Amino acid sequence: MPARVEQIRFCTSRDGTRIAYATSGAGPPLVWASNWVHHLKLDWDCPVWRPWIAILARRHTLVRYDWRGCGLSDREQVEFSFEKLVEDLEAVIEAAGLGQLALFGSTAGAAVSMTYAVRHPEHVSHLVVCASYVRNKLAGSATPQEVAEAEARVKMLEVGWPNDTPAYGQFYTSLLTPDASAEQSQSLADLLRQTTSPATTLALLRTVFRIDLREIVPKIRCPTLVLHSRGDSIIPFEQGRSVAGLIPGARFIPLESRNNILLETEPAWQQLVEALDDFLPATPSGPAWSGALVLDELTAREHQVLELIAQGLDNATIGARLHISERTARNHVSAILAKLGINTRAQAIVRAREAGFGREKVR
Repeated sequence: MPARVEQIRFCTSRDGTRIAYATSGAGPPLVWASNWVHHLKLDWDCPVWRPWIAILARRHTLVRYDWRGCGLSDREQVEFSFEKLVEDLEAVIEAAGLGQLALFGSTAGAAVSMTYAVRHPEHVSHLVVCASYVRNKLAGSATPQEVAEAEARVKMLEVGWPNDTPAYGQFYTSLLTPDASAEQSQSLADLLRQTTSPATTLALLRTVFRIDLREIVPKIRCPTLVLHSRGDSIIPFEQGRSVAGLIPGARFIPLESRNNILLETEPAWQQLVEALDDFLPATPSGPAWSGALVLDELTAREHQVLELIAQGLDNATIGARLHISERTARNHVSAILAKLGINTRAQAIVRAREAGFGREKVR
């Protein structure tokens, strides 16, 4: 498992909601739009999510974030709509200073990712979706069975959340990971309760149940990998097949699992790892990073700018700190990226911290 080396920062979505995001690893940028049952800080102690962080950050600069109303993001007086969820992802990617990136989304995060890929094709080099769908349960002309099932799941959570009876507490997690061990299941159930409130959970479910991507999915044009568990009881397998069939040239890989969230302890995990390694751009080869290289190549002013980049500050704030214009700060940042042979601000942050920058307290 990786060491817990991660920087958590905040950005502001279009409606003013603060979204927490985290950066870890090194390499080409990979943005992970997971489902909402996770927490940037607590995921590291969860046997379900920590292996995911490990595989996604081993060859990439991984950027992940907490959903609005969840984790470290704003929880109070938050409004929910699918459009706002897409705006949150847009805000994270802009704040992280990413250019071209690979995008990985699962369940509702897959819906957000596919929409982003259509709206911003210039940014997305590769798209991976897991447990995706074209239309969720209450979108469009839902069948009576779909309506009844969705309402039953919402009601079970509404009634069971404050109840200490184990059967209630494990209802949702047993749907997500029916083959989880007792430890994995309990950890996910505990995480669910710490991630958000009952009211937010119900608002999120009612929002994502109505997602309809029938006009979006066929417009995706970037290389796309679609993964789906055959026995997924949250998102039926046929939904994944439909997504892959509508995206030109998409690669489809059925995962031999019943879990909506794949577990490191099951055979399909290796399937997932191999598929990601084969599809996503690998870490560029080249000389290892060293602090000496920075000292030799950068001017005194560029040292100051790099320190502030490592603290996660934007160009306007850097300019204000150094009493220079935002444009001058931007020019310094461009020069630093060129000298270090990297393309994105996220890569600069990771490498600068490895060289010892960014240790001063951000004020």
